[in-house]
Amino acid sequence: MSTSLRGRGQTRRLALFGTKGVVSRCRDFTREALADWGWTTPGVADEDARVEDVLLLVSEVVTNACLHAGGPQELMLHQSGGRLRIEVADASPEPPRHRLPNNLSLPGGHGLIILERLSRSWGSEPRGAGKVVWAEVPVPPDML
Repeated sequence: MSTSLRGRGQTRRLALFGTKGVVSRCRDFTREALADWGWTTPGVADEDARVEDVLLLVSEVVTNACLHAGGPQELMLHQSGGRLRIEVADASPEPPRHRLPNNLSLPGGHGLIILERLSRSWGSEPRGAGKVVWAEVPVPPDML
């Protein structure tokens, strides 16, 4: 990463519609942003793991918007002040709710558990007629 970009806020937005292929589009968009922002060095396992954690967070928030809110409207990534904030806007005013999975080995009911484990903090807030669900992770120390 260029030293001139260190410490400056950086934002990327992706307008979204529908649900077909949206998770992979959001993951690709996020992977490209993280690479541009210097999160990756080819072949460095620790860096690969932290990028994969961010991609999993994006996948979970976008998937939840698809399943429970009619699909996401926008993905926003904002890196500033030692944190990366991931936001997904949707049209539903209903905040995320914990669901107990019927069986831990089956899909469903794990999204918020993943958000809690991989993010420093997460939440939702009203936006327009819908809401934004967000998660924050620390920026790697070597990038500060």
